[in-house]
Amino acid sequence: MDGIYLTWMISALALGVILLPVFKPPWMELRLTTFVDFFRRYWIHILMLFMIYNAKDGLDQVDRILMANTGLDMTPWLYAIEGDLVLHLQQFFEAEWLTILLTHFYVAGFMFICYVSVFYFAYFDDRWISDRVTLTIAWVYIFAIPFYLFFNVRVTGDYIPEMETLAYSLNPEIADWFRRIDPFTNCMPSLHIGVPFSVWLCLKRFDEDERWALYRKIVLAYTILTCFTILYLGIHWILDIIGGMLVASAAVSMAERTSPSWWKIFDERTINSRLVTVFTNPRKAFSIISSKFTKLVKTFLKPKAKQTGILAIALMILVVSVITWDLTHQSLSASGAEAPEGASAADGWLVTLDNRSEFGALILVQDISKVGEDAIQVIQPLMNFNSSYSLDGSKLVMANSTVLFVVDVNYPDQILLQHPVNNPQQVLITSTNNEDVIMILSNGEISALSIIGEEIQLGINDQDISLLSTNGLEYAYVTQSSKTTINIGRIGTLGSIAYEMNATAPEEQDEVLEQWGTPVDMGNASITQIEFDTSYIVSTINVSTVDRLVLLERISNEQWIVGDGKYSSVDPSLSNGILAWSGYDHLNPSLPLEEYLDGEIYYLNLTTNYTHILTSDKINQWGPIVLENHLVYFEESGDSTVIKIHSWNPELKTYSNIVLQIGSILGIFLVFIHLSQRQQEAKQQRSDEEE
Repeated sequence: MDGIYLTWMISALALGVILLPVFKPPWMELRLTTFVDFFRRYWIHILMLFMIYNAKDGLDQVDRILMANTGLDMTPWLYAIEGDLVLHLQQFFEAEWLTILLTHFYVAGFMFICYVSVFYFAYFDDRWISDRVTLTIAWVYIFAIPFYLFFNVRVTGDYIPEMETLAYSLNPEIADWFRRIDPFTNCMPSLHIGVPFSVWLCLKRFDEDERWALYRKIVLAYTILTCFTILYLGIHWILDIIGGMLVASAAVSMAERTSPSWWKIFDERTINSRLVTVFTNPRKAFSIISSKFTKLVKTFLKPKAKQTGILAIALMILVVSVITWDLTHQSLSASGAEAPEGASAADGWLVTLDNRSEFGALILVQDISKVGEDAIQVIQPLMNFNSSYSLDGSKLVMANSTVLFVVDVNYPDQILLQHPVNNPQQVLITSTNNEDVIMILSNGEISALSIIGEEIQLGINDQDISLLSTNGLEYAYVTQSSKTTINIGRIGTLGSIAYEMNATAPEEQDEVLEQWGTPVDMGNASITQIEFDTSYIVSTINVSTVDRLVLLERISNEQWIVGDGKYSSVDPSLSNGILAWSGYDHLNPSLPLEEYLDGEIYYLNLTTNYTHILTSDKINQWGPIVLENHLVYFEESGDSTVIKIHSWNPELKTYSNIVLQIGSILGIFLVFIHLSQRQQEAKQQRSDEEE
């Protein structure tokens, strides 16, 4: 994945060096020693660019989680305005050679503009332009942050029907790289327009002797071509371009205002001497810093409009930061289980198989709305970690190798049913229209019991069943003789309907697995997990070292692989129009990198057909369970395991509400004072000018 990235970056930097003679001012000379000198003279400028780049990665991680937790999506608004304009443009010009050319231009060209623009001005020691261009690029990113976090807009190829993200799907390596670095929701504003257009505006505004006239023309040509590129490749909307231009304009104006004060402190020509003073004469350095700090404090003790405005902005940033933190940490830990090994959940109840007892496993029950309270034990048979259990509604079924218990979790001390069993592989309870039914898979056969222990006849004769799942009146199973076929029967009727699940991925994905030394073995593929409802069937199918998640729409019989067929997706859970699973994206099984060894929780909204990543970190998460109002999953926490409960409806915690309320009141107060001071100061300035 990093190979293509390094190729793009090296190409961009090499092109920048090659074009040095073209763009250099006529009186400058090219010398090898200048390369060394420019790093010494402009190291803070270079450091700022690297900080911006790394901050963008962190921001994208926050955006992924914020999008998954809140569902903020402004894309329908843009689509309502633009319709299919960009689709028509893509379809009119689409050609394979153009897609290849513009994909490389899209990435390498942007690297060229970002890095080379500052490099040229610094190399030729044009500090006036270097200072302003570097600050302008920084302000472009700063101004884009609120849009990226709270005005999420999806890429056009991921939203408009029939449109394709041509750049993202050019080949598997490029697709992986884009999926890793881009959340696909940061369209507005377009930085591919904002950055180069801001450079062009800077040169237009600050290049007083026209020494950079040729480069300015090249940047403008690049910006115009980029406008076409991002629309054609299915990445941006037309309004994103306008947003990028507006952000660029604001960034140039802000850079002009802040440049003198910023570079007064961080100019490399003076900061080096100040650093020397810090290390050689720390007492003098402390005296200077304390003096300046005291002077700064005094300005805020008797604030003018500038200081009041700074306080208002600082207050706003604080409030937004607290709320953002809260909205990205919506999952709470269930405190009832000390050492959870497994879980089942339904209708607001969480059942945990806990490893706290030295005598065996314990079944614990907890009200999800009271995650801070201890879980309770229900009356249960002697359990171990191979025992089976299932929850549906408020009914809980548990079974060891010899006996089965059914309990209503509202009455944990009462046994509704006790029935003998013979080494069951699975016991499940499902609610039908009239009663609860217990399904038992044992010795390759399925049997069914009513809640009072009466046997229910099932109209199937299969005796080599390996896997069972239930949903209301329906049950699904897989046999040893047909390992990729899901049979769905209905309690009270004869026979079943067979669905052949197809785990075939695009040919280029299979080729990558072949190159990794883990080829796909479709002949021995087998279903290992099943989930289904009235509309969909989802199964995990093992095809080698990779488990593929296959989703089938029952009415049309159309099916497809969820996610990327090169990487494992397991633990599916399907309910209420949401499909959740644990994924291992970017993990090469033959050369596993530590940063990709942890599982992440993904979910697909089947209504919008959009996939979110709920967790985006270096912690291992697995085993999601979809509920009507929550999502339950497991997470590693040091040497132990915790159960996390995520709410579909984001709620601000008490401290966030308090911060928001106090911030709103103080904000109104500060804005009022700021505006009043500005008018008074303007009045005083006019009076002084008249005198």
